[in-house]
Amino acid sequence: MIEQVRGALDAALTRVVAAATLDELRAVDAVVLGKKGELARLKTILGSLPVEERKAFGLAINEAVGALQAASTERALELDSAEVSSRIAAERLDLTEVIARPTRGHAHLVTQAWERLEDVFIGLGFQVAEGPEVETDFYNFEALNMPRSHPARSGFDTLFTDYRQLEADSSDHTAADGHEPSVLLRTHTSPVQIRVMQSIEPPIYMVMPGRVFRRDTPDATHMPVFHQIEGLVIDRNITMAHLAGTIDSFTKAFFGGDFTSRLRPNYFPFTEPSAEFDIQRPDGTWIELGGCGMVHPNVLRACGLDPDEWSGFAFGFGIDRMARERHGIDDIRDMYSNDIRFIEQF
Repeated sequence: MIEQVRGALDAALTRVVAAATLDELRAVDAVVLGKKGELARLKTILGSLPVEERKAFGLAINEAVGALQAASTERALELDSAEVSSRIAAERLDLTEVIARPTRGHAHLVTQAWERLEDVFIGLGFQVAEGPEVETDFYNFEALNMPRSHPARSGFDTLFTDYRQLEADSSDHTAADGHEPSVLLRTHTSPVQIRVMQSIEPPIYMVMPGRVFRRDTPDATHMPVFHQIEGLVIDRNITMAHLAGTIDSFTKAFFGGDFTSRLRPNYFPFTEPSAEFDIQRPDGTWIELGGCGMVHPNVLRACGLDPDEWSGFAFGFGIDRMARERHGIDDIRDMYSNDIRFIEQF
């Protein structure tokens, strides 16, 4: 009889160990530990046994049931742990910040355009000049032949700081109302042209890239802080033909041989005659790029140059717009959104 108990226990333990899931284990428990199980059947014959055998047989059945319950509990813990591990593996997220050797980032899209523009103009024989972003009214407006009534000289278009005079650079220039020159954030890189003409003897072949500031509301084509590049040529016998040829050479060098340029008459206080220049895409459409013209004699005089001896041309356009056009970007604000999905494309 004891051997029957051991045989029933071994068979039940085999089924418990073989259970692959908690649901399967519960089904096995219901069979081997239930009223219809082999151990339950063996209990029913206890009453027919002699007293001496009944005690030993009952003890063996109870020990077998206890062992089977312990084995089932242990197997349940194993299956529960395996189920949790499987769920964790299925739901696992790789949050590793660096999974390989760190790589360097790359230059911003506008910086790439800036550097490419410098390379193109250096290839055309120009040098690069820079100047301060905080300027005086003299360098930003007065020396550029912009009358005091010009809208740009009001607070509606320009970001003024105060009436404190910049040290050294503007000590000899006083506004017509007797105040010291207004200090402002430059609205274009043209003040660098004035500084170059004051400090360098002609001939001058320079480009001036830099950041500029205006009271513009951000939209698809405008930002209050943006970037410009301007060019200046001062030499003897310079004409509009030299200007047109320079712009066309630049257009083909920067955009490609399929692009062309044209000049349209316009007005700027610092050039005479003045023009807007457009570029023509390969599909035949035109887009305005910037302004240009022959340096106004008043500007030359403000810089101490004799307009009877020297002549020159100047041009300027937005670097941000160049980058936007070259890469087909619809909204200029995307270039400053820091969206990695956008940045990685360039």
